Parts: sequence; structure tokens; C-alpha cells
Amino acid sequence: MATPYVTDDSGKYIAATQRPDGSWRRPRRVKDGYVPQEEVPVYENKYVKFFKSKPELPPGMSPEDETQSDAAGLSKTAKRNMKRKEKRKQQSQSPQEDVKAPSAELEHMTLATDEKTASDPTEKTKKMKNLRKKLRQVEELQQKLDSGELKTPSKEQLDKLSRGQALRDELRLLEADL
Repeated sequence: MATPYVTDDSGKYIAATQRPDGSWRRPRRVKDGYVPQEEVPVYENKYVKFFKSKPELPPGMSPEDETQSDAAGLSKTAKRNMKRKEKRKQQSQSPQEDVKAPSAELEHMTLATDEKTASDPTEKTKKMKNLRKKLRQVEELQQKLDSGELKTPSKEQLDKLSRGQALRDELRLLEADL
């Protein structure tokens, strides 16, 4: 934004301007050669100027060559890390899955109770306590999602949320057996 100057026989002035609250600023007299603070360029030392003027690519390399050699010049670890980053980026860009809908894998799972649990009542109570703890964690996670405290749940968190109904069913079966 350029500062409006007014020149008359008594000198150079910055014109009166209106503030956001409606009041007016007085015109200010300035000397010749005055540059407002907003228009003063930011100081850059020689080191910064040198690196800004330096090309990003090595001499003789075109931008097309850079895209082809990205994967070729990397170590195994660097390639693996690049794949992980791309995977994370794809997951964050993909539309949010429905949190309440169970995954296809969980629909085909069957509830299994081993023989040890069927015979020993202490094992049943331990299993029930463990199931209640998992259900409590699922409910806390659901509350965080509903309140907006957790904006983007991870894949593991989504899996945990989708297991909620299966945990409730298993808990009901154990309570019915007891």
C-alpha cells in the first residue's frame, strides 16, 4: 500500500487518513527522501543474498532429471521413509471413514471362548474385567471424537471404535454364562 503524499509550498506531508474506529489522523510533515517503514526493504546479509541467487539444481541438471533421479539416489532407509510419508499423506487426504461402521473383517469374525474360560469362573471374571476396560476405552475415544478433541483418528483408533459392538456382544455372552 503506497502512502499518499501531499506537497504544498511549506513542504511534503503524509495526507490525513481515517482510522478503523472512524477518527482521523492528522497530516504529518516529512522530509524529502522519507520512506515509510512498510516500504523499507528487509535487510539481507551477503550470505542470504548468495544462497538466494544460487540455483537449486547442480550445474547442467534440468528439472526433468531431478524427478527421475529422486528414487535412484536414495538409500534403502530413505526410500522406506519416503514410502511411509506418501502412505501417511494418502491416508490424511482420503475421506474420513465412517467411525460407527465396522470393517468388513470384523463382520466375519466369530466370538470364540476357549475351553479354559468355559470351565474356570475366575478366568471368566478376568476376561469380563478386560472386556469392560476395552469398552471403557472405546467409549472414551468416541467421546473425544464427538466433542472434537480428536479431529483425525488414526487407523488403530478407528479399528478400536469399530470393535466396540463385538466387545459388547462377547461381554453379554460371558455374563449370560456366569
